[in-house]
Amino acid sequence: MIMGAAASTVYYNLKLKHPTIDMPIIDYDLAVLIQPMLMLGISIGVAFNVIFADWMVTVLLIVLFIGTSTKAFFKGVETWKKETIMKKEAAGHLESAAAENVAYKPLPSGPANEQEKETKEPEVSIIENVCWKELGLLVFVWVAFLALQIAKQRTTTCSPAYWVVNLLQIPVSLGVSMYEAVSLYQGRRVIASKGEEGTDWKVYQLVIYCLFGVIAGIVGGLLGLGGGFIMGPLFLELGIPPQVSSATATFAMTFSSSMSVVEYYLLKRFPVPYAVYLTAVATVAALVGQHIVRRLIILFGRASLIIFILAFTIFVSAISLGKCGVGISNMVGKINRHEYMGFENLCKYDI
Repeated sequence: MIMGAAASTVYYNLKLKHPTIDMPIIDYDLAVLIQPMLMLGISIGVAFNVIFADWMVTVLLIVLFIGTSTKAFFKGVETWKKETIMKKEAAGHLESAAAENVAYKPLPSGPANEQEKETKEPEVSIIENVCWKELGLLVFVWVAFLALQIAKQRTTTCSPAYWVVNLLQIPVSLGVSMYEAVSLYQGRRVIASKGEEGTDWKVYQLVIYCLFGVIAGIVGGLLGLGGGFIMGPLFLELGIPPQVSSATATFAMTFSSSMSVVEYYLLKRFPVPYAVYLTAVATVAALVGQHIVRRLIILFGRASLIIFILAFTIFVSAISLGKCGVGISNMVGKINRHEYMGFENLCKYDI
């Protein structure tokens, strides 16, 4: 479901430009830095999902969703206040310019007249808007991980060959992220969406970004999220604009969630008919949702709407898993039946 929604959203975003500067709305350099580490974390998290009991995963999901949604909500309030100040400043410039009979063009996020509100976001052809070198690196990582997962399927679980194949994921992910990190440190590449801050990198900053990617991947793989619910709020905290944060997180989530699907399928924990149905529904819903949200942003001139929608969606997910969902009820049922609710043995799964 997450993979289908992410893929359709990425297709929509591939044609869009950054809201204020001349670059794609997807920050490919940021994706290349974090995505390989995210996929490494996904593999670790999937293994933890097998080991952890269902009730543990449910509790972790609820705690994570509540914490993330709260953090995103306060970030949305902060962004809303900044946008309000910008709108007032832009309105003041308009009044001054009108008094002096000087033509004035409002800021993209500032107040606009009805004609400007009806204008669409700038779109270009996908071929021109894609950074093919960076995309090629991400595809290489995905294909390498896929090959390793297939090779792992031909080994005996917990055998020496099994662990060797698993460990081979480390140089693949670390190599690509290190290449991007060195390029950023030396100034050959920049994370343009951060403005001037994206041109001057310290070693510890790059290490922290990569560690965040691994942690997000572990949580995403453990909880079956693909890492998107983690990366979106994280990018916002790192100073990435809301539109770019949402687009880049979804772009990264397409790769990681598809790899999660492969790994869960190989673990025989993936109901194909059910998944196909949910994927189709999520794909259509994502396309409709993207169109509506983009129109609302143009209409109101507030990118903070993305943050509030993200916070609301995560919070509803937490509620659904808790009191109103099946997570807690399944947990209570197992307690009443006195079923085993401890850790599982990874080595018992024949993959």
